[in-house]
Amino acid sequence: MSRHLPNPTVALTQCGDYSQAKIARAIAEQFELCGGLEKFVKPGDSVLLKPNLIAPRSRRHAAQTDPAVIIETARLLKDFGAKPFVGDSPAWGSVFGCIKALKLAEPLERLGVPVKPLIKPRICRVGVHNTKVGISSAALDADVIINLPKFKTHQQLVATFAVKNMFGTVTGKRKALWHFVKGKKPDDFCELLIAIFKFLNPALTIIDAVTVMDGPGPIRGRARPLGYLIGGTDPVACETLCCKLVDIEPEDLPIIRAARQADFGCSEPDRIKVVGDSLPEQCRDFELPRLIPIRFSLVHVCKSICKQLLLLTKQVIEGKRPS
Repeated sequence: MSRHLPNPTVALTQCGDYSQAKIARAIAEQFELCGGLEKFVKPGDSVLLKPNLIAPRSRRHAAQTDPAVIIETARLLKDFGAKPFVGDSPAWGSVFGCIKALKLAEPLERLGVPVKPLIKPRICRVGVHNTKVGISSAALDADVIINLPKFKTHQQLVATFAVKNMFGTVTGKRKALWHFVKGKKPDDFCELLIAIFKFLNPALTIIDAVTVMDGPGPIRGRARPLGYLIGGTDPVACETLCCKLVDIEPEDLPIIRAARQADFGCSEPDRIKVVGDSLPEQCRDFELPRLIPIRFSLVHVCKSICKQLLLLTKQVIEGKRPS
């Protein structure tokens, strides 16, 4: 981040569990600490809530953004007069399968909040190299995006906290193809992640770190309590604070290294203003994963595309059956 820009603010809100009252209070506090809901959203705005819906896993696995965080953010926005919807393009399975695993379908229906798969890509040019990326039209057409990622380890990127979650707006198995195209060098892949984030420019990021994942993430790690929501408008500052909570050196994260190279965000802990609750003692037994290559093989990509085509065909057939 350029030195002449003001120091970023990151909101830290303690939240011991996912009970409705505690999460509602914590979400409202996140918005207030970051400047107030009206700073980010106007009544009538279409708002994409972009959680991490990676695979059909229940909340106990801590692989996906917890349903309570999604519901209470949606409720707050609805009460304000906005028009939130939940959307993602999961790496495994469908968005509806992920929603079902989280038991989210009925609560969202009662709130009148639709779920939309992030499909129908439009080609966008992102980053300094004008890279052509197919990004979901639903994400592009939203007036506002609220980024709701999950705090967890990642076997290819050490840990992911804020930036990578917007990669889920890239439709379908195009994500696997980008792992092949850009995955040879971690810096190249992370440069793409940052370019997509900057292009979509979410208004606010709120990271679900009430229960987190360590070990071999992003789907097979260990769920463990941490007890916080972390939020802000600077995703790199949020990532840096997340590192501080679990005793990770920020420069050990490829995403933060790439952000420094791109002069994006603030990764200097001394310049980040933490508001809300005080920083706790560091969690010193947070287990990091054994790293594997980012790049998928071409065979992996082809298999992934075939699986996605079969899934889409099944969804079309089921959709045409009489109820």
